[in-house]
Amino acid sequence: MTKEDLGHLIIASTDSLYRISKSILKNETDCEDAVSEAIVKSFDKINTLQHASYAKTWLVRILINECYRIYRQKQFAPSNDFTFKENLSDEADYSELYHAMMQLDDKYRIPVELYYIEGYKIHEITDILNRSEGTIKSQLARGRQQLRKYLESEAAQ
Repeated sequence: MTKEDLGHLIIASTDSLYRISKSILKNETDCEDAVSEAIVKSFDKINTLQHASYAKTWLVRILINECYRIYRQKQFAPSNDFTFKENLSDEADYSELYHAMMQLDDKYRIPVELYYIEGYKIHEITDILNRSEGTIKSQLARGRQQLRKYLESEAAQ
């Protein structure tokens, strides 16, 4: 894959990359930083991509690693104003489903986001998250169950 091809992939994937980072980090600035760093790292490491057909999976994996790096950095920073699940300040900008997804544990939210929102297949998610297919399937099932429970409880109120 050439750098030009990677550039086209990045442009086509920008919204997807941002949504994935938002499912991990929440903070707008951190999400933008993670996407930017992932793009820079992907250009620097393009020679490590072995098959062009896996370029988007490879790019998402770089992004997820970068999100976790930023999260760890914030978690151990001396400032006490960072929380992993920050309160959503502008309620009107988020759908009920988005609020429900933010209630999921990380181990369920990320596979649900990749599968249902981003449209990745289970085998692609196993590559991205380095988990077995059975684990991803059970995390999707439990994530759906938690979402259903949350949405039903919200509807009852």
